[in-house]
Formats: sequence, C-alpha cells, structure tokens
Amino acid sequence: MKKDPISLGLGERAISRNPDDVLVAYGLGSCLGISMVDPSTRVSGLLHAVLPGAANGVSSNDPVSQKYVDTGIVGLLEAVVKEGANKNRLIIRIVGGANMLIAPGMANAFDIGTRNMETARKTLQRLNLKITAEEVGGHTGRTVHVYVADSRVTVRVIGEKERDI
Repeated sequence: MKKDPISLGLGERAISRNPDDVLVAYGLGSCLGISMVDPSTRVSGLLHAVLPGAANGVSSNDPVSQKYVDTGIVGLLEAVVKEGANKNRLIIRIVGGANMLIAPGMANAFDIGTRNMETARKTLQRLNLKITAEEVGGHTGRTVHVYVADSRVTVRVIGEKERDI
C-alpha cells in the first residue's frame, strides 16, 4: 500500500529519514521550497517559506520562524543536523520564488519571490552552504517533491511533467 506524501502548508517544515516518505510543497508561487538532503544518512528536510525576513527577536526555535526564509533556513539546518545529517554533505535545492503579482508599474513593489530568493542566497552564504540546484523565478507556480528513499528532488511546473533537479 502506497503511503500518502507528507504535505507542507505555508510556513511548515518536515524532516524524515524514513525511505517510505515523500515530502511535498504544492503550488509554490512566490514562496520557496527549500530542501536539504544528506545522501549518506538519507536525512531529508523541506521548508515551505513564505516571506523573506523575520521580525527582530524571532529565533529559529520559534514555530513562526518557519514562515520566513532567513530564520526558516537556520531552523531547517539545525533540524536536519540534529536528526543526523552532516552539514558538509548537504545537497540544497530551492524551488519557487516566482513573481505572481503582475501589474503595470508594480512589478518590483510586490515581487516577494525575488526578495525571498535574495534572502535565501544571503542566508545560505552566511552559513557557508552552497545551493546545488534551483528552479526559481518566472511567473509560474511549482510543486516540489523530496523522495527520502533515494535523496531525489523533483519539480513540477503547472501543465508540465515532473522532473529531477
């Protein structure tokens, strides 16, 4: 019997080392799906971050921190390492960051997707982590799957087939 995927809502994260698990964030627009996978231990994590930066005083231990790219990445890293992942082996992939609100003269004012990506890149650089692959930007929603069994991450753009990244 096939197990249902573990679906992440806005501002949620999931960590697993169970090979039967598939972590998924559906319909990422400006949000980011950030995955961290250690292929040796099979520890896999996925974050569904909504906004770029947390308010001052929000720690990575606070559940609200997962809504934000900066504190969410720190919390995701802490969680996968606590579960047994090695920081130096992590494969990091990012999906989403689209500009979903398109209006004449307003493109930059509401481009949360670009701001989310900029924050993700800065945060990962500060943590000495490299992005292995990304499928970001544009104006289209995406879904990301993390297959714990084989450390595979896929993306599916609306109207297209699922493919590895």
